[in-house]
Amino acid sequence: MTGFELPRLTQADAPLTREVLVVNEWGETVSSTIPCERALTVYVDKRELVTLMTLGGHPELLVLGFLRNQRLVQSVHDIESITVDWEVGAAAVKTRQGIQDIEQRTAKRVVTTGCGQGSVFGGLMDDVDRIALPPATLRQSQLYGIVNAIRTQESIYKAAGSVHGCALFQGDEMLVFIEDVGRHNAIDTIAGWMWMNRSADGESVSGADKVFYTTGRLTSEMVIKAAQMGVPIVVSRSGITEMGLEVAQRVGLCAIGRATHKRFLCYSALERLQLEPELAGARLRAVA
Repeated sequence: MTGFELPRLTQADAPLTREVLVVNEWGETVSSTIPCERALTVYVDKRELVTLMTLGGHPELLVLGFLRNQRLVQSVHDIESITVDWEVGAAAVKTRQGIQDIEQRTAKRVVTTGCGQGSVFGGLMDDVDRIALPPATLRQSQLYGIVNAIRTQESIYKAAGSVHGCALFQGDEMLVFIEDVGRHNAIDTIAGWMWMNRSADGESVSGADKVFYTTGRLTSEMVIKAAQMGVPIVVSRSGITEMGLEVAQRVGLCAIGRATHKRFLCYSALERLQLEPELAGARLRAVA
């Protein structure tokens, strides 16, 4: 979109982990690593909007993606700047022309299953039937590549646990990996990353040929957010909820869960997954 600049973002940083003394099963006092968690209160045009509990790794992208996935802004160019100050735990968002009817649009809040009690404004199913996902596919070999890439990824989870990881892939190539205390924060941060990064044609990164991965379960919130981002295939190390499956089926999103090693379950839109069952190896036969 010509004639518009991307938002100005600060690059606020904060420690992601800290060392604490703990007592192990042998009664020994040892050092252990735990992830940090901090409150970030978001102000839009000087109006307090919400407080997010976050690890704090990419707070500006988190706020941008949160506004995107809450459908409060339609374009990255609606935002002039996002300024994060960890000394006061605040993110100040300045829009170019304000957010129309923000009071009414944020009056209804739905508490979700997100870790730390995530929330969305408005109805979870609003505008779901308007989503049209592109006809993308994924080969089983690429799915295995995704699972392996996550397995070998250096992460806070391996050092400290207690966080969720999400990633965006093109085929089996990892484009970005985000961890946070809640999976909803991690997907919002990826949504912000997609808006701030440019493709070869100068446009924001499209979800059309991408795969979203999460270590957490595929709830309705996660499926809706992925679909809103235009991502047609989601993969989870965990499973899917009934409402998450209902949404995936309605929008034609391929939801793959319980993906570990060479095992997985495809819950919806099987036509998007190009099966290569020979890659799964021989099935163990029960001994009579």
